[in-house]
Amino acid sequence: MKRIRQYTSTVLAAVFLLLSFSGCANQTDSSLPAPQMVLREGTVLSQQESFESSQGSGETPSSSDPTVLSSQAAVSSQGSSVPASSSQPAGQSSVSQAPSSAQSSVSSSSAASSAPSNSSVSSSVPESSDISSSKPASSGGQESSPSGSGNYSGDEYRAVWFSYLDISGMLKGQGESAFRGNIRAAFQKISDLGCNVAIVQVRPFGDALYKSDYFPWSYLCTGTEGQDPGYDPLKVMIGEARSLGLEIEAWVNPYRIRPSGNKNALCDSNIASQWEDEEEDYVIRYGGGIYYNPARPEVRELIVDGVRELAENYDLDGIHFDDYFYPSPDDSFDSTAYKEYKNGGGSLGLGDWRRENVNILIRDVYAAIKAADSSIRFGVSPQGNTSNNYNTQYIDVDKWLSNKGYVDYICPQIYFGFNNATSPYKQTVALWNNKIKVSGISLYIGLAPYKIGLTDTWAGSGKNEWVTDSSILARQVQSARDYKQYGGFALFRYASLFAPDSSVKSQVEKEKNALADVL
Repeated sequence: MKRIRQYTSTVLAAVFLLLSFSGCANQTDSSLPAPQMVLREGTVLSQQESFESSQGSGETPSSSDPTVLSSQAAVSSQGSSVPASSSQPAGQSSVSQAPSSAQSSVSSSSAASSAPSNSSVSSSVPESSDISSSKPASSGGQESSPSGSGNYSGDEYRAVWFSYLDISGMLKGQGESAFRGNIRAAFQKISDLGCNVAIVQVRPFGDALYKSDYFPWSYLCTGTEGQDPGYDPLKVMIGEARSLGLEIEAWVNPYRIRPSGNKNALCDSNIASQWEDEEEDYVIRYGGGIYYNPARPEVRELIVDGVRELAENYDLDGIHFDDYFYPSPDDSFDSTAYKEYKNGGGSLGLGDWRRENVNILIRDVYAAIKAADSSIRFGVSPQGNTSNNYNTQYIDVDKWLSNKGYVDYICPQIYFGFNNATSPYKQTVALWNNKIKVSGISLYIGLAPYKIGLTDTWAGSGKNEWVTDSSILARQVQSARDYKQYGGFALFRYASLFAPDSSVKSQVEKEKNALADVL
């Protein structure tokens, strides 16, 4: 029976991907080509990295996405905040807290729904305890004051993402001394650029680049999952970051175990492997990938325990989730759990039920971090496309940003140029700025150095902007500094800045020099 379900899921996933390629039905500009596939962590697919992709690009324009803006967009109204309540099991029949003004209802017959409605914008809105070195002065959580000139007056968060793609080459098969030298050299480079935070991916595939009681050693350490490398890479990274005065955040993928195309075997001690044998749907094989089921309380408990472990055992400044949540809007993905919910009297439609499953996780993660160490910040980096977030990832960002107790910061991946035809940079930043309704939440902007020197295929009339301009990143930082909620930025990713392809290396250097001038 399990094989039949897996086969059916694979077929449905293939249909979903084919549909995402076919004509861009939701696209406002019919002259634009169909969506490309990109790495969900932000970088355009290359041949050797193609297994990373599980869905269509987050950059594909959609007519229901509020970032498809006119220059006369209205200022979004400031809604009152609604206090968050305690976590509620997903199997209960109502949402555990009052919905924000942006939340839309979802039909019980479909996972799809309209994007949050309160989203118009104004175009004018301007490790462990034995590590002796102390944390540097925090760069996160500072409120900014708009100056109108791009001269941000706060303590700016200036981060670089270190994907597993960046770390694996420095780590795999390396002894502690060699890895220490490699990561120190990399951290030195981002420090020299003027950045002050390293976001390091330490749980990419339901595994760990650190000593964990819940997850096996990552195959990225030695080539074999579950094999101890003989030292703790995260502890090394923390020590080297501290020696250079950098802050460091642990980047976690909560639900992903293996993306489509990743053939690395699960070790016997991996809880995912055990659950596959013992439980019906705590672990789901879908579209060639393997994922934890967001609907199951046992899964949430595992993820929360893993985050708590990081907060308690490592000298971290933050814990960071990216944009991987539900891997598909396919109704069949979690149909068994949803049927149980409905049979138990649940009244939420599939989409709202899925969003509440994620909401509970985010609230519980936040609470666990603060209970362990209140100084550790927690943030999420969703796609810049708000419709994709709501309707395919099933994350209700508006709720998180209208209530305390979810996140300390939001870092949308605004991987768009100023001239992007459907999601122009300034208007998209303004949209995200206006989503924050309560104090204590900072807006960090995810920026796209991986696009430097390349044609931005889905940007319409702005597709050549990254080819002809050599100061986009600098101007984006300056522009973002004018927004009230702005607190900093993050650059995707390390290799795009410091190991670019030879064809764009010269332009990357120009961009880096221009950026350094404003930092």
